[in-house]
Amino acid sequence: MADQFDPYREALVFEERTVWPAEYGELETVAKQELEKALHASAEECASIEYIRTHTGFCRQITVTGEDYDRVG
Repeated sequence: MADQFDPYREALVFEERTVWPAEYGELETVAKQELEKALHASAEECASIEYIRTHTGFCRQITVTGEDYDRVG
């Protein structure tokens, strides 16, 4: 279940993870890395964001949607 952007948890994010649906499998690794940077830099605009509790804080996980890809791609 996706969360909403949370400024409190954002201050405690120590890890970032990006989930790519199969439809984006043809993208090159370099392109994916650039898109991931852009997505995490504007996490408040992402459609599917989750905060996963870790020992040191939170991991922000973004699942890429078509809307997100169009926005940063």
